[in-house]
Amino acid sequence: MRRREFVIALGGAAACPRAALAQASSKVYHVGTLGAGSPMTDQDPSGASLIRGFAQLGYVQGSNLVLERRGAEGHVDRLPRLLDELVASKVDLIITSGYPSALAAKRGTTLPVVVIFAGDPVGTGLVDTLARPGGNLTGISDVSAQLTPKRMDLLKEMAPRLRRVAILWNADDLGMTLRYRASEAGAKMMDVLVQPLGVREPEDFNLAFSTMEREMPDAILMVTDSLTILNRERVFQFAAAHRLPAIYEFDWLVRDGGLMSYAPDLDESFGRLAALADRIFKGANPAALPFEQPTRFQLAINLTSAKAIGIEVPPVLLGRADEVFE
Repeated sequence: MRRREFVIALGGAAACPRAALAQASSKVYHVGTLGAGSPMTDQDPSGASLIRGFAQLGYVQGSNLVLERRGAEGHVDRLPRLLDELVASKVDLIITSGYPSALAAKRGTTLPVVVIFAGDPVGTGLVDTLARPGGNLTGISDVSAQLTPKRMDLLKEMAPRLRRVAILWNADDLGMTLRYRASEAGAKMMDVLVQPLGVREPEDFNLAFSTMEREMPDAILMVTDSLTILNRERVFQFAAAHRLPAIYEFDWLVRDGGLMSYAPDLDESFGRLAALADRIFKGANPAALPFEQPTRFQLAINLTSAKAIGIEVPPVLLGRADEVFE
């Protein structure tokens, strides 16, 4: 059951209103996308949200918008070469997903860059301040410090005996490490013990699973980046095998088989990302465009996954869910 299907369908039907099309320039804009994982596609959640965001502003793919997409497939050392390819293709702007690709863009080009999913941009040194980024980067900033208490509350509602939570994250990604630290601090403030499980490559997941088997946590929080995304099925399977509730950072991970998520609304985030790109197309300097923050969040629950681990979702929690997958 998708509670927002009807709303999304209506939004898709109205994605290219005449007024927006009239406002868009007749110039064809070339936009590069760069990430450490798989290249963004029209069908994946982020790619679809980005296309909708541009369409609402009158930018239609194949008409006045061309997307050049690159992805490192988990090999971050490839990012500088992929960035060079985008620069050579003479894109007008680059959209980066994740901290490693944002860092590569900061170091490797003076083109305007719009960043998403890169963690805390000030803490990682990507920008000077959120209000005045400086340089050639702007985008959407992380709000993990605010989201962690809510995620812990949701886990406690799902598993009232929650005392220890395992946090799984990519320890080689500074953006995700800072997100882990924010999650750790938030959990400790709620008197929840943290079992830190930093991974750097796919082989490290077996060690993380063994660590949890020796000292079983009450729940799992997975910090999302290209490494954990590529290994998400292993996390789903471990959680199911050991009947552990787990919370994730994006609703599409719940659609794929995770138990629950509390996350920024992708359509809102990518809509604002497209709006920043639009302002840059019209002459704005990214150095003077403040980093924005998500304001709309969604709770998603997978009832099939809940049943598999023997959890009965509290009716009150189910009633608050924005999306329920069966």
